[in-house]
Amino acid sequence: MYTIIKKLEISASHKLKLSYNSKCENLHGHNWIVYIYLKSDKLNENSMVYDFMDMKKSIMDKLDHKNLNNIVEQPTAENIAKFICDEIGQQCYRVTVQESEGNTAIYER
Repeated sequence: MYTIIKKLEISASHKLKLSYNSKCENLHGHNWIVYIYLKSDKLNENSMVYDFMDMKKSIMDKLDHKNLNNIVEQPTAENIAKFICDEIGQQCYRVTVQESEGNTAIYER
């Protein structure tokens, strides 16, 4: 089994709709640290699980320097992790999203 991990830093804004009063209901930004985990039992025609540059372009084009509310409904770190995993496809089995020091969410298939 082959495993690859891609690390990205995404600068993006969001605001949350919460059931309680919070400053996170105001538009604000983070430098999100993202780890994308993929696995495969075989390599593609280029001897790769997935091209790192293709993965970076795909996710950065969709999320970097964007308002995440326009992309993900209720863009919590948890929902952003799932969105990224779904965007990459079946080979992706785990995504870790750190929105700030000490605050990390993980989505696993």
